[in-house]
Amino acid sequence: MKFAWRIVGVLVGAVFVFASLTKIVDFQPVRFGSPIVFARDIVIGLHHLRFADPMDFARDIDNYKILPWALGVQLAFYLPWLEIICGLALIFRRLYSGALALALALMLVFIGGSIAAKARGIDITCGCFGHISDQLSFAWHMALDFAIVAGVAVLWRWDAGNPRAAERTSR
Repeated sequence: MKFAWRIVGVLVGAVFVFASLTKIVDFQPVRFGSPIVFARDIVIGLHHLRFADPMDFARDIDNYKILPWALGVQLAFYLPWLEIICGLALIFRRLYSGALALALALMLVFIGGSIAAKARGIDITCGCFGHISDQLSFAWHMALDFAIVAGVAVLWRWDAGNPRAAERTSR
């Protein structure tokens, strides 16, 4: 059973790392056709790799109309790196309890902000997976976000019930 929890932890961590990388690196959209076309698009995409504009993410944050612009710009520079650290901590199980707490907090704040914006009639671009997820509906974004929250909550529950968790966090 420990192996299954490990897989869930790696998957949740990988989602956080991927989400942060889409805010740092400007990935071009990849077509999911035949495996040959997919491989070709990946190789071409890596050849034209460039950094993303943090102001695009700042505009995505500002679209929620919850925070002042200056704070949104600061978060646009800070949040992707926090997500990378959080994801890597989940993958490599270092500072694990803190990473779980941060991941859960980040997801709950994001879900709350998304629901508040939708309730006010604001049509938002998510920004969570960069421009890769622009075509997903609000319902799909919420389903994905709640699945991530469920994964983090299950990992937290398993970690709390694990008798060796105290030994691991004391290192």
